[in-house]
Amino acid sequence: MTRYQKRSREELRALLTPLQYAVTQENATERPFDNEYAANFEEGIYTDITTGEPLFVSADKFESGCGWPAFSRPIDDSLLTRHADHTLARARTEVRSAAGDAHLGHVFEDGPRELGGLRYCINSAALRFIPKADMEKEGYGEYLKLLP
Repeated sequence: MTRYQKRSREELRALLTPLQYAVTQENATERPFDNEYAANFEEGIYTDITTGEPLFVSADKFESGCGWPAFSRPIDDSLLTRHADHTLARARTEVRSAAGDAHLGHVFEDGPRELGGLRYCINSAALRFIPKADMEKEGYGEYLKLLP
């Protein structure tokens, strides 16, 4: 049994704010520049708000100007699933958390070339940030090696 388990819709409704639920379970998108982590560049780890699964570290976060948190890569590719998204005028690639199947955002091929060329544009409402100083006590100590 995996450490990170998908919760029932009822559990998620009780756990999450209406915005977090809409983003993660109904594929909504929060407003750009008006979200919790777009301007956060503190050292730490970002986890799936629905399961606690670790997804991104601050060392891979960059300012993209898009209004949402942007990362050059996940901690591990196996932590995300990718899906074709044709809901807007152009084709996009949606990213979801592997364990929780939560909608996170999209990945684009317009990221900084020196960082691999990808931009994971992620909704703050899909994430929980844990500062570096709290990672050990929160159970994410094994990921400290990924931070400077």
